[in-house]
Amino acid sequence: MVLPLGHETEQHLTDPFFMSLIASLADALADRSHDLLLSRVIPSNDRWLQAFVDSGKVDGVIIVGQSNQIDAIEQVSATYDPLVVWGASVAGYNQMTVGSDNFEGGRLAARRLLSTGRKRLTFLGNPDVPEFEARFAGFNHAIAQENVPPGFVLPTHVTPEASYAAIRDYMRNHPTPDGIFAASDVIALSALRAIADHGLRVPEDIAVIGYDDVFIASQTTPSLTTIRQDVALGARMMIDLLFQRIAGKKTASISLPPTLVLRASA
Repeated sequence: MVLPLGHETEQHLTDPFFMSLIASLADALADRSHDLLLSRVIPSNDRWLQAFVDSGKVDGVIIVGQSNQIDAIEQVSATYDPLVVWGASVAGYNQMTVGSDNFEGGRLAARRLLSTGRKRLTFLGNPDVPEFEARFAGFNHAIAQENVPPGFVLPTHVTPEASYAAIRDYMRNHPTPDGIFAASDVIALSALRAIADHGLRVPEDIAVIGYDDVFIASQTTPSLTTIRQDVALGARMMIDLLFQRIAGKKTASISLPPTLVLRASA
């Protein structure tokens, strides 16, 4: 299992989404009497994945997140079959992926904000990352159906302190949005803190929706409305696809339906 941190070199394995997915993958592998070798990679060139599969140390490879390494992953997947990616299915790319329908997730989030009367919407996250790009596209698609201004995008890192600082500085120097869709729950939690520090209330002044439904989302004050990815199911599917590929079978990518989880923040 490899986590390529091409665009987020400060992100750690303690990220709540990583922890939940790693645990589910490890359990699914243990059920098949296999071990998990975990590697956090900060790519220094475009051959990091090729070197990994050529090492002879593994029977198959799971990539968690495409980061800005989708081309390096695509190059290896063309000749190395036992490789499955948690990420977005992107037009023009043939790598086998498992992940939520990110476009639909973004659409669900925007529809929820719009349905509660929010009209000044902001997306928090880096839309250059394939999964976040699809979430942003779905978000914008829903907004375009209504008579409201286009959504604003604030590119942020996914680490708590960096995303908090970006949101705090944005709120100091720009008109305040009344609805926020964060590309991950970690970013959304940073938004909750920045909004409180700015003297505003959630959801009375600003509604906030995250993405992932990590374990802490239900424990915040207010509890976080979010788009749930079924990580446990996705992990089982990834392992099943990987073992099919190891056995020489052809398999296709899988897109899982996201779910809007309504809590107190939106």
